[in-house]
Amino acid sequence: MKIEHAIHQLFIEQKWTLAIAESCTGGAIAAALTRLPGASEYFLGGVVAYSNALKETLLQVPSSTLLKQGAVSEEAVQAMVRGMIAVSSADFSLSISGVAGPMGGTVQKPVGTVWIAVMRKGGLPKSQHFAFKGSREEIITASVEGALLFLYEYITGFKKS
Repeated sequence: MKIEHAIHQLFIEQKWTLAIAESCTGGAIAAALTRLPGASEYFLGGVVAYSNALKETLLQVPSSTLLKQGAVSEEAVQAMVRGMIAVSSADFSLSISGVAGPMGGTVQKPVGTVWIAVMRKGGLPKSQHFAFKGSREEIITASVEGALLFLYEYITGFKKS
């Protein structure tokens, strides 16, 4: 079973809602989830905040975080996931930011650097760093799979018996 099917089934069974904030994946996570019929039972929507300005205005990411740590950082994705919960009131949220390439990488944050965060409403964000390799498309595909797997592993800890 593909991971998006497992997420779909679990969210519907548990009657949970989900909202996501994407940057480097450009909406690919939302697309993977909404390909399945019935996704509207749990998926509230998502924001593709590619620019720092939208991260600040739509997702409430502090400008100081973006200036000091950058958009591709643990602090930024944690702020994004908190902001998505605040604006959507979803039960769970997922955020992602990274450098998909082929340009934009630095010594500190090379192409393939990706940060993902998940959070349950009322809880604290949990984040993870990834270092993917490959072409832009391969990095985006790996980022989507990594994000969905991270979300699934996170939510299974809250599954009702």
